[in-house]
Amino acid sequence: MTLTQVWGALLIFILCPLLGGLPLISWITYLLTRRQLSQVGTGNVSVSAAFYHGGRWVGILAVLSEALKGIAAVLLARYFFPREPTWEIIALIMLVMGRYWMGKGAGTTNVVWGFVVHEWRVALLVFLIGGIGFTIIRDRTTGRIGVLVLFPLILALLHPDDFARIVSAIALGLIIGWIYQKIPDDLDLPTEQAKSESQSVFHFFRGDKAIIPLERELDPQKVGAKAATLSQLKRWGYAVPKGWVLPPGDDMEPLVKYLPVSESEPLVVRSSAIGEDAALSSAAGQYQTVLQVTSRPALQEAITQVLASYHNPAARGYRRSRDLPDTAMAVLIQKQIQGVFSGVAFSRDPIQQKQDTVVIEGLPGDATRIVSGQVTPEQYRVSFPESGLVGAGLTDNIQEKTDNSTKPAPQEESGSNVETRHGASGSGETAQVEGQGDVPSALVQEVAILARELEDRYHGIPQDIEWTYDGQQLWLLQARPITNLQPIWTRKIAAEVIPGLIRPLTWSINRPLTCGVWGEIFTIVLKERAQGLEFNQTATLHYARAYFNATLLGDIFRRMGLPPESLEFLTRGAKFSKPPLKCTLRNLPGLFRLLGREWNLDKDFEQDYQHHFAPALSQLQEQPVSELSDAEILERVNQILSELQRATYYSILAPLSLSLRQALLKVKDKELDNSQTPEIASLRSLAQLAHDTRHLLSPKQINCDNRASVFTSLSEIPDAQSVLEQFDQFLTQYGYLSDVATDIAVPTWKEDPRPIRQLFAQFLCDPPPATKPPKRQRWKAEVVQARLNLKGQVTEVYSQFLAQLRWSFVELEKHWLKSGLLSEAGDIFFLEFAEIQRLMAETDGVLREELPRLINYRRSLLDEHRQLVSVPPLFYGNPPAVSLLMQTQSEPAQQRLVGIGASAGQVEGWVRVLDNLQSVPEIDRQTILVVPYTDSGWAPLLARAGGLIAEVGGRLSHGAIVAREYGIPAVMDIHNATQMFRNGQRVRIDGQSGIVEVLE
Repeated sequence: MTLTQVWGALLIFILCPLLGGLPLISWITYLLTRRQLSQVGTGNVSVSAAFYHGGRWVGILAVLSEALKGIAAVLLARYFFPREPTWEIIALIMLVMGRYWMGKGAGTTNVVWGFVVHEWRVALLVFLIGGIGFTIIRDRTTGRIGVLVLFPLILALLHPDDFARIVSAIALGLIIGWIYQKIPDDLDLPTEQAKSESQSVFHFFRGDKAIIPLERELDPQKVGAKAATLSQLKRWGYAVPKGWVLPPGDDMEPLVKYLPVSESEPLVVRSSAIGEDAALSSAAGQYQTVLQVTSRPALQEAITQVLASYHNPAARGYRRSRDLPDTAMAVLIQKQIQGVFSGVAFSRDPIQQKQDTVVIEGLPGDATRIVSGQVTPEQYRVSFPESGLVGAGLTDNIQEKTDNSTKPAPQEESGSNVETRHGASGSGETAQVEGQGDVPSALVQEVAILARELEDRYHGIPQDIEWTYDGQQLWLLQARPITNLQPIWTRKIAAEVIPGLIRPLTWSINRPLTCGVWGEIFTIVLKERAQGLEFNQTATLHYARAYFNATLLGDIFRRMGLPPESLEFLTRGAKFSKPPLKCTLRNLPGLFRLLGREWNLDKDFEQDYQHHFAPALSQLQEQPVSELSDAEILERVNQILSELQRATYYSILAPLSLSLRQALLKVKDKELDNSQTPEIASLRSLAQLAHDTRHLLSPKQINCDNRASVFTSLSEIPDAQSVLEQFDQFLTQYGYLSDVATDIAVPTWKEDPRPIRQLFAQFLCDPPPATKPPKRQRWKAEVVQARLNLKGQVTEVYSQFLAQLRWSFVELEKHWLKSGLLSEAGDIFFLEFAEIQRLMAETDGVLREELPRLINYRRSLLDEHRQLVSVPPLFYGNPPAVSLLMQTQSEPAQQRLVGIGASAGQVEGWVRVLDNLQSVPEIDRQTILVVPYTDSGWAPLLARAGGLIAEVGGRLSHGAIVAREYGIPAVMDIHNATQMFRNGQRVRIDGQSGIVEVLE
């Protein structure tokens, strides 16, 4: 390359982007119209924007200015590289990049006219083929893609040996295609708002076919959710009446002239406003619907009425009340079905919030009688067995209610997705139908099945559907989310992360930490697409128990290109469906960023441990909290919270990383060694101490009937003083553990060592089985083992910080008890952290005055929530009232229950129900413990039992790990187990399959 060419290359890479970014279109438009294109419409500074906002002459001048840019870039490259035409395309690439980065445009005009100079034959052929194709197809997206493909394709046909030139042309096409995805299109703006002389041009280049059938894929942002949803349902194979869509701003004349309409083929004209039938705003009844349209003049009038209804005062008020923007309305025209029976259905009861109930309202005749509210419909309630839906289908037993034949058509002729409908369950159980009326029971069941199936289709979001049955076919007229059943709250996972009843102080600290870290993890993947997501709504308290926002998490996972059940897959082994390929590909860069974090997790933790965690813990241990003032304690708390924020990241990501690796590599639990987890390390240490102590005591001194006497005996033996010292060292090392490691309101072992003393005595009387040294691991197990060890280290650090946080608040409470600010031990945990800060700052006199009443109220509320027989593991929208839950009687245990198998083995024994660890019963290897949850503090008890049944938890929960350590069969996730089982019941549990059988 000569020096002249070097200068040429520099000019191309510097001057062409600047030339592309030169805002000539903006200057021309402002000079002639005084309008700033960047502040109107889509904000694009493009040729189409110039035509739209400036008119014909502004648009023509804009075309000329951008054409000159493209021609100039090609001539510049040709001057320096007369025999290397590849540089001319490179110059266009740089021009386009500058046009996008600085000029807010796509650069299409630049490229088209640049190619006229670069290779006129290619430009001519693309113009002829693309122009003819677009005129015939009239689809803007297809036309754009076609042109981007034609340029490199024709160039390759004319110059097959010029590889570099062809590759450059392909790169140019890909870049422009990428830019199309990044910027909005002015052609999407309503045509009628464009300059009058430009409207005909916009009508053509919008590419909208005059007739848009419902079978086409539709964008809800352009034609509204109602039309887009029905289009999707029809493409899925459901029986949706044939229909057509008139987008906002389109001319209705072609549609009116084309559609078949007569007395024998009546049409219905409906609204499909942008924002209507959305997740949080249904707009039900706000816009006009016109039925029985039987002529073309009536069709034109009906469309006009529906469009006018968008501007009704009531509709405007509705949008304002829900902060919805005034956008536009599409019109949906469908063939009207003459219904024999019609109605609506709710896949979940929107009033009583019964999870297993579908509510159906129906009557003989047309569906509009129901939705109009002028007729009281018949109501039916369909309850499905927990095992799922049944593919009952319409049967030949539908009783004839009219002169029309009501016998259903064969399923093969149905427009519904028969395979999906009948695949909803293989249980063979029948649904229970409540309610009597004219609508046949089999039809009621079919509608209920359809409603639940659509709920599954839409990621578990409850659906409100409108349906009609014409005597042969069940038709789906509408489907939309039930707005008052949002969001969906779930106890699964949340109950394992932070189980039990939660006090305000614990939640005010845990919630921002947990939600903040989840937000950080999600933002790693989503980047700018995370804007608008309320990560602080990831979790909340209901009935003093933690719930996760399944609706929000599902939305986040779908944005990430993951299935909505991904979190349960990672933590609980739930079935993992395949995510949409397109969404996954879009998120690959973000997923790779997250994978990079996962890959370096151990290195990052080690670095943070050396520079942050270890020094902070050492400083906290060296500085007794009892010597600090109130202000110093608060400073200590803030220091701990700062470290906890960093540690929470690892406490969430390490278990997820472990679960993911174990699932992908298919490593079994028995291949792993849990010795580095705090719960197992503490048990093994205590068991070893008991083993070393046994020779110091005679059989008489080891009184297994009175285990409390063991420590009395040890205190009387001079040689056993070292044992007592070692026991104290054990409490120093593991005293940060508690019944619920994540709840700072629960005393630690250091504060209440009674469970550990009992377990030590148990180990003396009944030594645990010797721990077998781990076998040599295969490489897959070693990979997973590394993450298991990391999880143990993270748990230890996280739990130690939480213990230090608890001890700091306990000390502060002692100060406030002495001063009279608080009156009872434990009061401080009924305050939120922000309230403690305000009390310390003495800036809230009202709070100080109301403090006794506030604490008493929260205490009584916690007691009320504690009295609940059971809480729902899942509910929709607002939680059911406490009074309603208190009326719910827990059913006795079924003969056979299925949960999550967490520790292999089978055992029979007698049930011992234990709600908490306040009173530890006498248990042995014949005892099957039934508990609400298990945390590290339950380890002393589990080590003495013969089996375990827990209401919540999975294979990685503390109870499961301890159970595997001692070979105790364990089944987790048996909902409401502490209420269903009774003390003394004989049961058999299978920890491999997760089955619990009641024997008596």
